[in-house]
Amino acid sequence: MQVTTLSFDNLHAHGSLFADLLRARHRTFIEQAKWDLPAADGMEFDQYDTPASRWVAVHDGGRILAGVRLTPTTHRCGIYSYMIRDAQRGLLETIPSTLLFDAAPVAPDVWESSRVFVCHDVPARLRMRVQMQLISRMVESGRALGASRVLGLIPANSPRLARRVGLDCVPAGPVMDIGGSDSVCVNISMATKMH
Repeated sequence: MQVTTLSFDNLHAHGSLFADLLRARHRTFIEQAKWDLPAADGMEFDQYDTPASRWVAVHDGGRILAGVRLTPTTHRCGIYSYMIRDAQRGLLETIPSTLLFDAAPVAPDVWESSRVFVCHDVPARLRMRVQMQLISRMVESGRALGASRVLGLIPANSPRLARRVGLDCVPAGPVMDIGGSDSVCVNISMATKMH
């Protein structure tokens, strides 16, 4: 099992890994979760997949097992900034604007975590290991990018897993039904020691 942090600067060095990640997102979010998202050639993408973002991919033998996107909260592209803030600003129809208790942060030391997934066909005996690899690299990459915390929109049961592995993860908004599943915004400290 390998974990790779992708950026527009290093995509060329990783063959089809980025396209494979977007294909895995398509299977996860469009085919299985039935979300209405942009797609082309079997790949899911949106306005937040820009050169400012980074993508963590857990993969094994050319197969994507899990992934997450990290986006700086200071980024702008046209009218868009980052997914959680844009939802709060009412720019996204599918995510309620009441997803946060406070105003969405815009700060160089806060990054957003989005499009978090573990592929449905990852065997139960490997899921925890895959999740740990994904979380560990997300924290490592976040720290390397200068993040002191990550703001994420995650499944409502995920904070239990985060605490179990040593992440300081606190709700930043109410639990809401988003796309047919309970989700919650959380603040994740990058200072936490994982175990």
